[in-house]
Amino acid sequence: MDRPRPAKVTTVSPPPTPPVTVIGIGADGWEGLGPAAREALRTAEVVIGGRRQLGLLPPECPGDLVPWPSPLRPAVPGLFAAHAGRRISVLASGDPMFFGIGRTLAELLGAARLRVLPHPSSVSLACARLGWALEETEVISLVGRPLATLNRELYAGRRLLVLSAGADTPAEVAGLLGERGFGPSRLRVLEQLGSERERCVEGTAEEWPHPPGDPLNVIAVDCAPADGARPLSLAPGLPDAAYEHDGQLTKRHVRAATLAMLAPAPGALLWDVGGGSGSIAVEWMRAHRTCRAISVERDPVRAERIARNADALGVPGLTVVTGAAPDALAGLPTPDAVFIGGGLTAPGVLDACWAALPPGGRIVANTVTLESEALLADWYRRHGGDLVRLAVSHATPVGGFTGWRQAMPVTQWSAAKPLAFRGPGGDAADPGRSVEAAQAAQGEPR
Repeated sequence: MDRPRPAKVTTVSPPPTPPVTVIGIGADGWEGLGPAAREALRTAEVVIGGRRQLGLLPPECPGDLVPWPSPLRPAVPGLFAAHAGRRISVLASGDPMFFGIGRTLAELLGAARLRVLPHPSSVSLACARLGWALEETEVISLVGRPLATLNRELYAGRRLLVLSAGADTPAEVAGLLGERGFGPSRLRVLEQLGSERERCVEGTAEEWPHPPGDPLNVIAVDCAPADGARPLSLAPGLPDAAYEHDGQLTKRHVRAATLAMLAPAPGALLWDVGGGSGSIAVEWMRAHRTCRAISVERDPVRAERIARNADALGVPGLTVVTGAAPDALAGLPTPDAVFIGGGLTAPGVLDACWAALPPGGRIVANTVTLESEALLADWYRRHGGDLVRLAVSHATPVGGFTGWRQAMPVTQWSAAKPLAFRGPGGDAADPGRSVEAAQAAQGEPR
């Protein structure tokens, strides 16, 4: 008797998801696009972009034209889900991966899903017009970013290209330069780069003569300080007078030693616990433009002061959390380094900070009191690292002579969590949360 043969099962794979083509487009519009970009737009069923960019397309692009919603980032997943299975092209200004929408799409959709066709960026076109070496030119975007971002970048002889947020930005930049002692700086505003309407206007920051022009512009700045201007160093240890404070300030020489032990690195995140005036967080972020910091301060007045110091010193991206540690640390993104400048004796602060650090993360704690010093000695005994006393003396008048006046010595403990550490509480912070999430807890495409 024949046995029944098992039914044959055929697996049908779902059709591949069409790639999202991200196309850079300049002020020259359709005429400036290459064959691949034109073909992608002709065959797209959906074209997403800014209203200005969509307006550059000719009738031969029959796809549905969809302007970006606002706010953009939270809407992206739903927007693309609504057009799933359709051929989608996205328009971006210039090079989509340079301060553009390409980065956002890569993060939210995955880089493997994107096909990027760049156009020369406004920065490349500006350097070509100015005769500036692109690799020696600092680029600062003010699109969706505070004007105070410029404060970190002002040094004699430096060349800056500022990506403008609109027609009013050149006058705002000129005003800031004058306020910061860089009034003699030469400004050139390059409008509609690459189009038939391209033009350039210029003047000095202190005598900027031009009314608002075209909103599509890039600002070239030749930095020149006025007589007597003293730009601040990017090295740690800024003068104490650079900060607004009420006495709660890690003093200059101790601050430099503290930053050396914290060892800022590009992209790294610092928790500044007991922020005071925010000096440690500010100088951490000044070390590199991608450094990030969260300053935790329980006093609301001081928290506002930290934000003002961050703006004045060119790091307006510093996140300030108002609240007392350790409770205020809950849910913050995982730090690469932690500095504790106040509140050491509050129950659980050191434990929470140590638990939040990933293997290899660094911790530095400073104190001037015997009680906190005893606590740091115990942690040094348990976890190793370095325990040092920092003493600074300043020369001061003594009658008709000069003598040394010693400041209160500072005891400092620093350590790195062992790479093999797997102790309890190591996942106290959520590494998936971003600094933006921390800001949101405190209740723009190009």
